Amino acid sequence: MILSCQNISKAFGTDVILKQASFHIEDHEKAAIVGINGAGKTTLLRIIVGEMEPDEGVVALSKGKTIGYLEQHQDVHSEQTIYEELLSVKEDVLRMEKKLREMEHEMKHLSGDALQRLMEQYNRISTEYEHQNGYALQSELTGVLKGLGFSEDEFDKKICTLSGGQKTRVALGRLLLSSPDLLLLDEPINHLDLNSIAWLENYLMNYKGAVLIVAHDRYFLNRVVSKIIEIDGGKVMSFTGNYSAYAEKKAQLRETEWKAYMNQQQEIRHQEAVIAKLKSFNREKSIKRAESREKMLDKMEVLEKPSEVRSDMHLHLEPQILSGNDVLTVEHLSKSFPGNPLFSDISFQIHRGEKVAIIGDNGTGKTTILKIINELERADAGSVELGSKVHISYYDQEHQQLHMEKTLMEEISDVYPDMTGTEIRNILAAFLFTGDDVYKRIRDLSGGERGRISLARLMLSKSNFLILDEPTNHLDIVSKEILEEAIRKYTGTVLYVSHDRYFINQTATRILELKNHAIVNYIGNYDYYLEKSEELTQIYAPEQSGETAVSSVSASSSSREDWARKKEEQAKERKRQNDLKKVENEITKLEARSSEIDERMTKEEVYTDVAECTKLSREKADLQEKIDALYEQWEALSE
Repeated sequence: MILSCQNISKAFGTDVILKQASFHIEDHEKAAIVGINGAGKTTLLRIIVGEMEPDEGVVALSKGKTIGYLEQHQDVHSEQTIYEELLSVKEDVLRMEKKLREMEHEMKHLSGDALQRLMEQYNRISTEYEHQNGYALQSELTGVLKGLGFSEDEFDKKICTLSGGQKTRVALGRLLLSSPDLLLLDEPINHLDLNSIAWLENYLMNYKGAVLIVAHDRYFLNRVVSKIIEIDGGKVMSFTGNYSAYAEKKAQLRETEWKAYMNQQQEIRHQEAVIAKLKSFNREKSIKRAESREKMLDKMEVLEKPSEVRSDMHLHLEPQILSGNDVLTVEHLSKSFPGNPLFSDISFQIHRGEKVAIIGDNGTGKTTILKIINELERADAGSVELGSKVHISYYDQEHQQLHMEKTLMEEISDVYPDMTGTEIRNILAAFLFTGDDVYKRIRDLSGGERGRISLARLMLSKSNFLILDEPTNHLDIVSKEILEEAIRKYTGTVLYVSHDRYFINQTATRILELKNHAIVNYIGNYDYYLEKSEELTQIYAPEQSGETAVSSVSASSSSREDWARKKEEQAKERKRQNDLKKVENEITKLEARSSEIDERMTKEEVYTDVAECTKLSREKADLQEKIDALYEQWEALSE
């Protein structure tokens, strides 16, 4: 065991983040921390590395073990180049190399015992130098930089000139090269393209040390980790297996909790009915028996009703008017920036109802295409034509359409002035902004919160053509699943850029890949893309050098095998879960009506009205019959 966390508790004021959290990480184990945004994942990492003190509990790292931590955001200011920054990690190896060169020079002038002693020292240092991979240092460093998406002509760029995402990639490269015994990675793939993510997956799978990751990429987690540590409502629970195994076990646990709750509720209703019947006999013996049963009910430990998974966040997208069949026509489009050609002479069409994903390496021009369509960028050549009655809503990954100085209420009311304050509050509540949250300024929101307010604006737009740039960035897994469901049900047209392969696989009906300045069309989801990428790339966008294609195909084939095994099973499981949820919702609705009837029948104007009383009693009986049948249906689905 390399790391042990025992009874970790942390609260900020009255907001309890972690409650008696305990788990451990074994040597060489690959584990992930999951939970909704705000659950305390980053807080837990910061406690582990000592940046934050827990209120209670102990963090123990095995003696002599090293730990490395990658934060989500990097603010590095350095005059060193990218290559020099990563090379500085290997200073001890460079010192050994320098020492070896000096000793080699010195050997020329020695003999006898002095030479023998120097040779022995040289052999010791040489052995350590080889052990630390000194002879392959340059190729290792270059491999890491290229794997993380840096081209050779970028190696000489100074750190101080890089974007935030590039700085994060440099920090990740430094950390990987330092090879600590335990790697802590907080959202390591946020700024990586698909090829770099696939490279990092393979790197971590073969990493000799232990890894603890916070990530929302389910595809990534399925391939890399063998343990899931869940934070839910402050409680921490560990699950063996990858993300899919965790999701299955979590669903089973939830079903067990629901079954226990519903069985107990059924028993309570049965006992209450018996008690009422015994009391209605109005005899001393029957009343005593009723009192005995009441005491038994009072002693029963009533189970809490299991909460719905993010049941309070609602996203329903629906166009207000129907567009024509031809939604978008792009012909002979070209764009380049000084010294950076993006794409040339690309053409494609999008038809009503399609869900189209644009994928490709960083810097190939994916976001630029979206900006050209939205007239935020001018093309060098070519044309973009919208079809009849097409109305666009644009979701920008940087949320530049949001006004940083406005409050959430102002952001919605200024765009939709006809909405009342109550209507705006209801919309914001559907995206988890309640109470005084609605008066927060946009500039004070986290990335995930800005994503949610952008989604709220998107839902209100009722446009028939959604253009989304990295819509899942900063969203937790549950929020991604809600967005996936909304897009699948959306009857309009969607064009989006994403690096989230799981999201693409769940939502895309077509994929456009920007590769080698050209575009390749795949009529299918990400599974289909993996199956056909090698074949179609060679036909429509051949490589100038074969190096990238080899690594990409290698990663793709193993990913394809993973998905092929699970695809059919996941489809069946999704259908069962949907049916189960429908039944649970219907039970909740009928029980609410039953409670309303009980309340009405306690009112004098009702219980003195024989006709009304009879009517309500019949309705109550009908409801109970339906509820009982639904319970049976629920149990059948659960089994």
